[in-house]
Amino acid sequence: MKAINEMKLTVPSRSANEGFARAAVAAFIAPLDPTIGELADIKTAVSEAVTNCIVHAYRDGIGVIYIQAKILEQGRVVIRVRDTGCGIEDVKKAMEPLFTTCENGERAGLGFAVMESFMDKLRVSSRPGRGTTVTMEKTILSKGA
Repeated sequence: MKAINEMKLTVPSRSANEGFARAAVAAFIAPLDPTIGELADIKTAVSEAVTNCIVHAYRDGIGVIYIQAKILEQGRVVIRVRDTGCGIEDVKKAMEPLFTTCENGERAGLGFAVMESFMDKLRVSSRPGRGTTVTMEKTILSKGA
């Protein structure tokens, strides 16, 4: 399906950029006139994906987070959040609710579950030592633009 519009954003994996990424994607999809609920779902999913990059992919330093968003026909939005960090050994296990690699108890292990519940589709691909790509899709029912 051909993209009607698309954006690319690259940010360092600093926690201050989580809110910026969320706001940038929200502003990009605004022409579709999403409901408050649709917008909140997308913003939350983007926050979770970017936070995973910050906390897990680049846990020992600062890396780059690549964000791409596309608006397709019929109000379909595709958002891809990618890192080149440590990668995930077992994606299926990592996607289980309450699974976390943080040993200090600061993380609930719900990031992928939240993304999956707020978006229509979620795909995660990863290679240890090479990074992770999270692709999320949601159809905006109002389709303003």
